[in-house]
Amino acid sequence: MMAASAALALALGLLLPSAGVRGAGPPPIQDGEFTFRLPAGRKQCFYQSAPANASLETEYQVIAGAGLDVDFTLESPQGVLLVSESRKADGVHTVEPTEAGDYKLCFDNSFSTISEKLVFFELIFDSLQDDEEVEGWAEVVEPEEMLDVKMEDIKESIETMRTRLERSIQTLTLLRALEARDRNLQEGNLERVTFWSAVNVAVLLLVAVLQVCTLKRFFQDKRPVPT
Repeated sequence: MMAASAALALALGLLLPSAGVRGAGPPPIQDGEFTFRLPAGRKQCFYQSAPANASLETEYQVIAGAGLDVDFTLESPQGVLLVSESRKADGVHTVEPTEAGDYKLCFDNSFSTISEKLVFFELIFDSLQDDEEVEGWAEVVEPEEMLDVKMEDIKESIETMRTRLERSIQTLTLLRALEARDRNLQEGNLERVTFWSAVNVAVLLLVAVLQVCTLKRFFQDKRPVPT
């Protein structure tokens, strides 16, 4: 009994610290976005923590300001310059795999002496271990359960496709109706233009004939011929 109690105490001593470490792990880093004003002649930097072996996508865009351009740099936690752009309106950059630490993002508007810039940037994190987790989950799940899950996924995909096809049919029907309306309107305009063009041509011909007749009357000599 004493040997069994000692073994149980040893097992509990090994399990409890590991559970405590797992619970005290760092929280997952979430995606973020931010919009700020960058004054003229100023440089502003931001620091974003990143986990190891992940994917970091950085996207920025100058929303307002003369020229719609800004200088952008991205440095790793070790101080290595990863991205350097000058006078750009927007940009998208991906870093993978990431290093554990703080990445430095700097926006520089020092080349502008008057105009401030309104800048929007977004950070998107994606774990590179998702595929491994999916494979591990697939090994644990029984084949029948995996089949049920796959069938549900297929049904959901088919339903989504059917809904999108119905919306496409509705959109095409609306476009056909608009096209028919525009075609009828153009055909009606063509008929009116053709009719009034024919009327104008007829009036022009009539006026031309009247002018010729009038000129002939002017040049006719009505004096009697002497005998």
